[in-house]
Amino acid sequence: MLGLTKKDLQLMLIVTGLTMLAPFILNPFPESSGMAQFNAGYPDLMQRFVIFGIFAIGFNLLFGLTGYLSFGHAAFLGVGSYGAIWMMKLVSLNVIPAIFMGVIVAGIFSVAVGYICLRRSGIYFSILTLAIAQMSYALAYSVLTPITGGETGLQIKSTDRPLLSNLAEGETGRANLFGMDMRQSFELSIGDWLFTFNVGYYIAAVVMLIAFYVSIRIFRSPFGLMLRAIKSNQTRMSYTGLNPRPHTLAAFVISGMYAGLAGGLLVAMDTQVGPERMFWTASGEVVLMTILGGVGTLIGPVLGAGVIKYMENILSKINKDVLHEWFAFMPDGLEDFIVFLVYPFIGKGWHLTLGILFMLVVIFLPGGLVEGGQRVAKWIKNRRKAKDTGGTTEPAE
Repeated sequence: MLGLTKKDLQLMLIVTGLTMLAPFILNPFPESSGMAQFNAGYPDLMQRFVIFGIFAIGFNLLFGLTGYLSFGHAAFLGVGSYGAIWMMKLVSLNVIPAIFMGVIVAGIFSVAVGYICLRRSGIYFSILTLAIAQMSYALAYSVLTPITGGETGLQIKSTDRPLLSNLAEGETGRANLFGMDMRQSFELSIGDWLFTFNVGYYIAAVVMLIAFYVSIRIFRSPFGLMLRAIKSNQTRMSYTGLNPRPHTLAAFVISGMYAGLAGGLLVAMDTQVGPERMFWTASGEVVLMTILGGVGTLIGPVLGAGVIKYMENILSKINKDVLHEWFAFMPDGLEDFIVFLVYPFIGKGWHLTLGILFMLVVIFLPGGLVEGGQRVAKWIKNRRKAKDTGGTTEPAE
């Protein structure tokens, strides 16, 4: 079905179900509960989950299949964002043309960057991509200020009059999909639970599902097999008479277009763009997402993106006052001591927790969170098998 194997179709259905039911899944605690601060079912964060999931999926197509590690992928995210915002400012406030423009601009830019960087491999390729990304950031921050807005960035203003819009004089345009405002939401209250269904989130979610489906088809295609051959042994592949460069360039461009797609969606959800999206830390973040979730896996990058964005938006908001509320049942001296121990790992120190988690994954789960899930599933399967056989297993032949 849809060109997918049974296993891939099951995975696609699981991802679809989780994505569509996210407002329920991400709000497990009632609003009146002290644990409600761990809920992540509000529109802005849910949008970031799926948008950065797209960014990580695209990066994984390059790194996971070819082994080429790019440290400058945020440049394509930023370029795509600038292309999208200018489409909204000049042509239409409809998000579809803006998203397509982000993909096209990022694709063109990635062709130029890939043609230069793919002349080298290994660490030299990584440093080249990092250098180009930092040059792009510097250009956006200062030199190309008339185009990028410099430090303050770009946003839709009341003076903007897109060609295909009918805004009144002085009216500030809003991103929309054929008239539907991206910020439009519907709230459902069930008991003490409050669930928010946002138009922008579901548009981004549908795009993410399409991007995920395309990535599956690429993984299972002959083209994907060629990319795996490049990762396995590029020299041996060259000896067979096959030129790996066109395939690596194609993978690089596709990956860059995924980043542009994510950049266009960011603009569709929040019509403001700044050069910080191109900074090297943003490139490092997508590397962490992919490795944390599982390099070369299908769903791993999405999981990694979700974990990092959750920690960035939820764990970082916990402060000392919240900790004192949690441990108020303890004696004063012990309460202060526990807060003193825990506080460095949350709030502004959430990066420390992320670093420890990343170290543990790299050391004990080289396959990322996906490998962890597979180990748990295997353990449960073996327990069930042992229970069915009365606690004995047949000797291996």
